Amino acid sequence: MSTGWCGGSDGMRVLFLTQWFQPEPFFKGLPFAKALADRGHDVEVLTGFPNYPGGTLYPGYRVKACQREVIDGIIVHRVPLYPSHDLSTLRRIINYVSFSLTSFILGPWLVKKPDVIYVYNLVTLGPTAFLLRLITGARVVIDVQDLWPDSVVNSGMMRNRHALRLLNGFCRGVYQRADLLTVLSPGFKEKLVERGMQPRDIHVIYNWCDESSFAMNVRLPETAQNDAKGSFDVLFAGTMGSVQGLDTVLDCALMCKETLPAVRFILIGGGAERRRLERRSCELGLDNVSFLPPRPMDEMGELYSLADALLVHLKDEPVFHITIPSKTQAYLYAGKPIIMAVRGDAARLVRDAGAGLQCEPEDPESMMTAIRLLYEMSDDERRSMGERGYRYYLDNLSFSEGVKSFEKLMQVASKEDARGA
Repeated sequence: MSTGWCGGSDGMRVLFLTQWFQPEPFFKGLPFAKALADRGHDVEVLTGFPNYPGGTLYPGYRVKACQREVIDGIIVHRVPLYPSHDLSTLRRIINYVSFSLTSFILGPWLVKKPDVIYVYNLVTLGPTAFLLRLITGARVVIDVQDLWPDSVVNSGMMRNRHALRLLNGFCRGVYQRADLLTVLSPGFKEKLVERGMQPRDIHVIYNWCDESSFAMNVRLPETAQNDAKGSFDVLFAGTMGSVQGLDTVLDCALMCKETLPAVRFILIGGGAERRRLERRSCELGLDNVSFLPPRPMDEMGELYSLADALLVHLKDEPVFHITIPSKTQAYLYAGKPIIMAVRGDAARLVRDAGAGLQCEPEDPESMMTAIRLLYEMSDDERRSMGERGYRYYLDNLSFSEGVKSFEKLMQVASKEDARGA
């Protein structure tokens, strides 16, 4: 087993243990690894062969026993997995379990001795992380992005109550055995504490947005000017699926058609519900609603800057009260007023930033009231609201702040008294 290292005396040896990594669209992947390396740490990656999100291998790759490559100076070890990401529960389970098994068997022979093992999200990687900890003495930090088994139930992957009971016990064991956990919202921390985790071992580090892909197109709030277009544009960007509950937006648009005729709704993206929503919009005669196809992220900054308000909406389900939709960070960074139709942590974040207005989810009247309040504000008031969100993002949620928070936590974890910190 390889244990050599030639890093600096002040640097940590950090292993990224993750099923997904570049060239897959993984925002906590290569840029995060490079940022830690730039701060003097020795970083390497143990991952699978790229197949997400389509479930087919990327060009230039084929599954084999192992593969070592260097991407922008970061050493990446790939081990076999079963490529899949479709609606089949069995194939999804095999996809997760296959990488868990191969990383468990091959990982100790491939990676250098780390000080910290950073595990991205999947509890199925717990056995590999704990084996490496047993062998090397490294500390394990798990970045919890989805609460298992809750997320498994919500995705429809598993319904059998006996299987869920076993999965719940496994998840609890993984979370309890980690040295430290990071979560993306205070609500996640509360849920884990309810399940018996120690509060001192759980740290909230908010996600950041993919700043580099659309930063050049973001107009700074203090210089952005409203286009003289004669309309007030409310933009929703992202997946149009069942959990987004976008029928509420159409119902609101129908109400606005009579009372706020200057308001237009622009929905950008794809998803399972898009065609049905388009048909319903036509049936209702909503000429104030436009559907645009998905756009690459490097075009989104300009579209955000042309909108007057940016909309977040999810169904009123308890699980979403502790969720912060990823578009929230992007909206804050764009520097435009936000209409937040989600309860809980996401609404609290926008309220703390002073970056927008909250309305009730699945309530078109409440949404229309929030839109009316924004519409009746002056340009300066809306611009100040967007600027507050932008500054809040830079000070609290940005990539640079996130990297510093993770680095500090990893340094704590690498010490002998990590669990008592």
